[in-house]
Formats: sequence, C-alpha cells, structure tokens
Amino acid sequence: MLSKNSLVLYKNNPAVVLEQDGEKYQIRWCSQPATPTGKKAVYSEQKVREKDFIVLSEKACSSLEKVLENVASAETLEGGLQEAYELFMSDDQTSGVSLNDISEMALGGVEPDTIFTVYQAVKASLLFSQDEDAVKVGELKFNLRTEDEIAALKQKLDEKEHAAEIRAAFIQRLKDKKLNLPDDSRFMGEIESFALGKMEKSKTLEEAKLPQDVQKAHKLLIETGIWDYTKNPYPTRFGFAFDSASEGLGAVPEEERFDAPGIAYAIDSEHSTDPDDAIAWDGEYLWVHIADPASFVMPDSPVDIAARNRGTTLYIPEGASRMLCEEALEDYALGLKEISTALSFKLKFNEETGVESCEVLKTRVKVQRKTYKQAEEEKDSAELKPFFEIARKNLARRNRRGAVSINFPEVHITVDKETKKVSVEPETKYESNDMIMEMMLLAGEGAAKYADRNNIPFPFVGQEAPEFPDSIPEGFAGDFARIKCMRKRSVGITPMAHAGLGLSVYTQVTSPLRRYGDLIAHQQLRAFLDGRRLLDKDDMLLRVSAGDAASIAAKKASRLSDTHWKLVYLIQNPDWTGDAYVLDHKGKDTLFLIPSLDMQTTMQGCDHMELNEKVTLKMERCEISTQEVLFQIVS
Repeated sequence: MLSKNSLVLYKNNPAVVLEQDGEKYQIRWCSQPATPTGKKAVYSEQKVREKDFIVLSEKACSSLEKVLENVASAETLEGGLQEAYELFMSDDQTSGVSLNDISEMALGGVEPDTIFTVYQAVKASLLFSQDEDAVKVGELKFNLRTEDEIAALKQKLDEKEHAAEIRAAFIQRLKDKKLNLPDDSRFMGEIESFALGKMEKSKTLEEAKLPQDVQKAHKLLIETGIWDYTKNPYPTRFGFAFDSASEGLGAVPEEERFDAPGIAYAIDSEHSTDPDDAIAWDGEYLWVHIADPASFVMPDSPVDIAARNRGTTLYIPEGASRMLCEEALEDYALGLKEISTALSFKLKFNEETGVESCEVLKTRVKVQRKTYKQAEEEKDSAELKPFFEIARKNLARRNRRGAVSINFPEVHITVDKETKKVSVEPETKYESNDMIMEMMLLAGEGAAKYADRNNIPFPFVGQEAPEFPDSIPEGFAGDFARIKCMRKRSVGITPMAHAGLGLSVYTQVTSPLRRYGDLIAHQQLRAFLDGRRLLDKDDMLLRVSAGDAASIAAKKASRLSDTHWKLVYLIQNPDWTGDAYVLDHKGKDTLFLIPSLDMQTTMQGCDHMELNEKVTLKMERCEISTQEVLFQIVS
C-alpha cells in the first residue's frame, strides 16, 4: 500500500505519491532536472495509473528535493557496487537481483532518500544490466554482466572518448595500406559499399584523400586484405542479388489441357538445371513445348513485378540467380516429373520449311531429357533424325534470306565454392546445338505469325540488315568483321524483320522461366486463349522496356563476371600459355582472339601480322580490379 511521499519511478525520473484518487494516483515529479548551466528543476503534478510507474520505496521519503540532492553522490557508490557485484558472483547470483538487494550490499541498507541514487548508479554501472522483462511487470531487477561483456563495454566507451584519435590513426594506416585486421575491417564497410556500387561517394576515401574511383577502391580492398582477389563485385554493382527470386509460385493451376502425342525431348547442356523447352514430331507437325509459368504468374502480381525487375536469370560462374524462385523448377521445368505441363506450339511447314501455320495449346507432355552429346550420338535414330532434317532445311532457308552465322568459340567456367579454384573448359559444339536453335527459331517465327494474325499486342524482336564490306576474310577474322557490321536488335509491338536470322517476323517465346520478355509473350497468349483482357500496346511497351533494361544490365554483369573469373584462372595458373589469332588491326593496335579462354586482347607492335595468323601467348601481368591483362608473344 502506497502512502503519502512514497517514492516511485515515472518516465525514468523520481516522483512522490501525493494521494490516491480511485484507480489513479496524484504524483509530483521532476519533469526537467536542474542543469549544470544553472537551469532550475521543473516539477509537475498529474494523475497516473499504477501501471505507469514502478515503486522504488513504499516508505515515505523526506521530500522529492532531498531525493534529487543525493543524485550527485551516485558516483561515490562505485566501490560499493563493485563489492556488491563480487558478493553476488561468489553466491552464483547472476540474474534477477533486486534493487533493494544491491542497495543492502552497497550501502548496508535501503533508505527512501537514497534508493533513487542507487538506481542511477546501478544504471550507469558497467557491472549490471537492467532486466527489461521485469520492467514490463513493474519490477526493478538487474543481471550481472560477465567479465567479457564488461571488457567490451569499457573498450566501446574508451573508443567513444578517443574516437577522433582512433579514426585519425586508422586513416593513416589506410593511406599506408597497412591495416590492423580484423579490427580495422569495421571501418571499411563504407568503402566496400562504394566499390559495390551501393554508394556514390565514400567519406572514408575522402578523409584519406584517396580517389573516388570504384576500380581503385576495389584494388584498395584487395591490397588491404579486406577482399580476396577472387571477390566478384559485378552482380552487386548492377543491382543483382546472388540469390534467386524469393517470391513463390504456387502449384500449376488445374485447368483443361490437351495430352500432347508421343514423347518430347528436352535437349540441353549437361550443365543445365532449368530445362524449359522440349520438341516432338508426330509425322506431320513439329511440336515445341515450352514451360508454362504464365499459368500462375499474372500481370502485375508480386511474382511478375519481381521478374520484371530482374529481367532475366543471371548466369555467372558461381551459379544462377533465377528470375523466378528456385522451387518453381520442380513444378514448371520440363522433364523433372513424369508428366510436364506446357504451352505448346504446333507447327506445320511449307515446302521451304517455313512456318505455314501455328497453333498454340495448353498441354500435358511426356518429356525425356537428353544432353547435346547424347542427341548427337542418336541423331540418325528414328526418334531424332526428323529434327535434324528439319533443322538443316530451315538453316538453308534462312541462309538464302541472308541470315548471318557467327561461330566464335565458347567456354564453360566453373568455380569451386570452397577453394575458389577456377577451371575454364572449351564448350564442345555439336550439330545438336544448332538443331535445337533451329527448333527454337521456328517456334519464335510461328508465335510471331500467330500473334500478328490474331492482332495480339506482342513483343516482336527485329534487327536491321547489316552492310558488309565487299571483301570479308575467312576464319575468326571474318566472323569478327561480321560482328562489327551487325545492327542492334530491337524489341517493339510491331512485327518486323530480323535480318540477322533471315526471318520476316520473329519473337522469343522459348524461355519464360528465365527471360521476362518471353514470360510477357506467354501471358498474352494465355489471355487470348482464355478470352481474357489483353495488355494493350502502350502497357506492353512499358513492360518490355523495363524487362529489357534489366536484361541488358544482367548481360553486362554476366560478361564482366565471366572475365573476372577468367582473370582469377590466369592468376591461379601463372604458367598458362595459349594460342591466339589476329582478328583486326586498328592503327598500331592489333586485336587477338584467344579461343581457349574466349577472350580478346589488344597488343601493339603486331600490325605487320596477317589476319587469322596464329601466335602463342603467355600472361605477363593481370589487374583484377580493372580487368586488364597484359600478354606477351612467346612463339
């Protein structure tokens, strides 16, 4: 029972009870303590509920002013608190210690006029921490800190007191590139953020009078030991997470589907984990079955918006950062289950193997997976031979229409997650690779014609015809000369020719699991099939543009990541040598292609060499942060 002048704690300040008025108490409290500059204490009276304060002493204190006079003596309790701490420790009483128990130990008793002083001293002490759970039920209890906790707090307070000196010493070590690790790593987070493209400027670099340059910051982080030279900053710089999308897709919705005839074959690289297309031939029609995530992903749904922001699945040597969540593959990829669901393109050809008709159906398909190598070995089998024959005819048709073929080498890069050991292996190209590409082009041509014929607003893909010089060399140099003449692809809502492919109309529909433009196309086709509202042309343009911009960023991040790991490979293999071929001359610079690395390099003093001439190169110097490699000719 509280009496007049009982001492309570209200808003962390002392207060005395004046009287009880029903369920409330009239209190007088110090709302503004006196200050060293001479400002007087401010006292206020108000009615509060019992749950709004914590009782310090049920006994009456002399006065609120007397309680506050004693606060100045809180510092003199340090010795008593230390003694109390040691006694509690010796009794293994390390938690739930009451304020009264601490006062008994520290002062030899509990007095109303001094209990708030004890409270202030305990709160300020490094020896005790307040039990916040007890506060919630109106009690003051404290836990004893461990020696390690006390040492850490002392260090923190010391650092705060000497922050300017500590900072100045760190800046000097940074200038000297001789950090005290791991301690100094806590100061380097801002430079890391800057090097990862998360900040436009770094105050730390400014203090150290070091350049505000992302590449130089990258180099500094390696030189100071904050980053290992294997650290790949490029996905983060372009705004990509290393993790796949987190927005989940539900199970494939139940709906009426056509049972596609026969067995379809999903043929892909041995490294592929997300098969999204499969092909079948029924003797009259070519079926190109495509994964059907659009059956679940509706326009402007959270999954759709997240996919639009990513634009595409980012493939880097460390792995795939998927446009759609990892778990979606189990339900929507082709060939991972006995029966797969698909959006299928049923194609009929004219005499030239051009697409005469295309029908789009929602299907169930039996899919069998094969690698390119397996398909190559079985290309004369009754099951696969028709595909190769169709592909050869379609390639011939496209070539007659001016299609441009580029045959530069490609490599596959793998990175061991534990050791960061890198391997770079040439990708073996089979006719089966080209066959699948022709099947996908036929599906794209058929889908574009279907959309055009049915007036469906659609993401059409085109490319203007290149202007080649009269004379183009053979070999790699010739391929490079063609690349230089190629125009940029464009995506729009109007059907257009794709000169590079030799097609009068074309779109991409074969990778909705990993390309946002393909997902949009599927959403439109499904809406048309279901009789739902189609996205209009303006809306299509906005979505295509957003997805395309993100996709371009992903390609840059992927390309720079590949180069990064190739350079890591060269550093790990300092005795590497490899063949290189002259691609082009420009002034004193000569451009070489290194097929075994799928890398180009420029050297001077080689302008006398013939195009396609072969030399053997060895790495002389490599700078990871700028992606610069200096080679020398050894033979």
